[in-house]
Amino acid sequence: MITYKFFNHLPPEAVSIRQTVFVEEQGFHNEFDNIDERALHLIVYADGKAVGNLRTFADDTALGTYIIGRLAVLKEYRRFHLGQKLMLAVEAEIKRLGGTKIMLSAQCQAQKFYEKLGYTASGAVYLDEHCPHIHMEKNI
Repeated sequence: MITYKFFNHLPPEAVSIRQTVFVEEQGFHNEFDNIDERALHLIVYADGKAVGNLRTFADDTALGTYIIGRLAVLKEYRRFHLGQKLMLAVEAEIKRLGGTKIMLSAQCQAQKFYEKLGYTASGAVYLDEHCPHIHMEKNI
């Protein structure tokens, strides 16, 4: 059974998932930041086990715009399309909160994943630590 839960703080489940995926698996060093303190975190559970997460927060410079980041699903659960389910759940919550636009910084390897969800890439590719990223947006 798949369930979701939103948190107004960084839950330990998100710390564990992000540590596993971004730090151990992908080699990022600066995974945690002060945005975690103000972000809304979404955890997806499979049969009660936390297996994926993301965070979102309002863009202080653009009314109605939210930023999504730190989408991660544990390797053994990626074949179940939980990343897509997380995105759809957070998009619904952003709409409920009055959001009209979503921005994100996608790893280039995940660009097609986000395009299938209606996001459009813009601008030049840039590095976040060692990993190529691209800016993406979607009006909702």
